[in-house]
Amino acid sequence: MAIHPRVLVVAPDDDRLGPLCQGLDALGWTTITARSEHAALAALADLPLEAAVLDGRCPPGLAAALQIAARPRRLPVLAIDDTGDLHHDAAVDLSMSSPPHPAQAALRLEHLIRAAIAEEEMTLREATFAARGTSLVQPDAEQTPLRVLAAGRPDQRFLALHNALIADGCEVVAAPTPYTAFDYLHERSFDAAVLWGGEDHAPAQSIASGMKRNTRLFHIPLVLYLSGRAEIDLGQLYGRGFADVAAADTPEDETARRIVALARTYRRHQVIRRTLEGARSSGLTDAATGLFTPSLFAAHLARISEAAIDRRRPLSVCVLRVADSGDMAQMKAEGWLGRALPQIGAMVSRLIRTEDTAARLSSDVFALALPATDAAAARTAAERIAAVIGCTAFDAGPGRSPFVVGFDIGTAEMGPGESPAALLERASTALVQTAA
Repeated sequence: MAIHPRVLVVAPDDDRLGPLCQGLDALGWTTITARSEHAALAALADLPLEAAVLDGRCPPGLAAALQIAARPRRLPVLAIDDTGDLHHDAAVDLSMSSPPHPAQAALRLEHLIRAAIAEEEMTLREATFAARGTSLVQPDAEQTPLRVLAAGRPDQRFLALHNALIADGCEVVAAPTPYTAFDYLHERSFDAAVLWGGEDHAPAQSIASGMKRNTRLFHIPLVLYLSGRAEIDLGQLYGRGFADVAAADTPEDETARRIVALARTYRRHQVIRRTLEGARSSGLTDAATGLFTPSLFAAHLARISEAAIDRRRPLSVCVLRVADSGDMAQMKAEGWLGRALPQIGAMVSRLIRTEDTAARLSSDVFALALPATDAAAARTAAERIAAVIGCTAFDAGPGRSPFVVGFDIGTAEMGPGESPAALLERASTALVQTAA
């Protein structure tokens, strides 16, 4: 199968971004480099590129020109600029003063791309609901300042970052220990968390691990701020759930800017989620869970299928069914599973990405539509959701141990000319084969 480039790099030479391109290629983020604006625009016309990385020596206005050329896809732009000229370009989604570690760049590109896809998806959802006579009213995301949790023992540089975040308009809440951090996380809402690495990364990693096991805190972006130049495995840190890692020599104002970018995206995603929750009274979503009903899901799947073709993006569907194993038959017969299913559905709605659409097809069967996601990544996402729910114990009645729920999973990626109904049917068939 042919491997298509995912990232457009625009640079006059390989002096600054060459090593970054090699690192991204090795991580599966295949790059293609254009030496001029004309070459960059030609690449966008020919290839379904997902993001662009600009050398700071690129001409002004190039970011906007690339985004216009990529339509109807939204094209995130990352600028690597040590002069600062591109830091204030409104068309640049994120700027960094020096080339990041490839693992860091890959994670930030993933974040920017998913944010762009979420914006595309919100437009499609508005159209789906409007076609059924319901307007999705989006709450104002700017009513309150961005709130950032700063966790770790105070240090001169950490305090400088604290001040830089405040200067950027954030409300910063300081937590000196993991215990106080979790107290604050359970009491208040945060748009991002920055964790001080210190000499020992264990407290920061403890907070990160705890947040990734909690369905309410799962999506809050985490930033690790390193205190020294000790040898670390950045790939391992990103694998633990950190959205960004700021090296010890990163200027505080740049680290603050990166945190604010993550926080704004998270706030926007929360607005999208609350917008859909506000549609519960419309009768178009499942009253118990807020998930799409089968008919609404079918209508929306048809819309996003058309959009996937127009934008040259993949689309996958997953079907999850509560596995009929162990004592599940007894839990079902006695009604305990029925009592747990609304909570399970609500957990599914919180664990999916903002751009994904979840539906309740029947009492114990859920479906996910995952835009811009191939079959392998879709299965990984479904398995992650099943694993988190599998860590939750549900009531089985007086005198009995709580029970846990497993899932059978079926996945399918839309093929050329395939209808939405056929795609969903293929995912359901895969589920049956998996359970057999």
